[in-house]
Amino acid sequence: MKKVSLAIMVICLIGVLVGCGKSVPNEESPQSFSDIEQDGMEQIQSEQTKGNGLESEEMSILMKIDNEIVTVTWEDNEAVAALMENLQEQPLSIQMSMYGGFEQVGSFGTNLPREDEQTTTQAGDIVLYSGNQMVVFYGSNSWAYTRLGKITDKSAEELKEMLGGGDVTITLELVS
Repeated sequence: MKKVSLAIMVICLIGVLVGCGKSVPNEESPQSFSDIEQDGMEQIQSEQTKGNGLESEEMSILMKIDNEIVTVTWEDNEAVAALMENLQEQPLSIQMSMYGGFEQVGSFGTNLPREDEQTTTQAGDIVLYSGNQMVVFYGSNSWAYTRLGKITDKSAEELKEMLGGGDVTITLELVS
């Protein structure tokens, strides 16, 4: 009787273990939920970019200070996205004016979305002020701004030389 009970228990245990085991997916099995979710997100993102003319190319903003190209790392925010949308029509030239001995300021001619935060700027910082003014720093200041980007290929001394000697013209254009 003990042997029969032990055999039944072993058979039941094997049945439970086999029932709880993982199945090995094969190429014919459906995608996991996370794969389906990722595919869906990629399709949504693709559809969103089709309407704005940016579908197949990664676009960026080229910045020139008095015709000298500078390298800028642009922020990923609503203000920069709106600026890029505005630049799809044509490049923008902004007459900048020296202000305070540490910055150049000029009007975009339109309002951009604001996400102002108290910020201490450094040379090379590009910010949005009052929703419609671009400020490029060659010194430092502390105020509530929306960050737009940073000039990364010039030292503080080079920026002071470029921006601190008088008014400049900044040109922004969309490039791929």
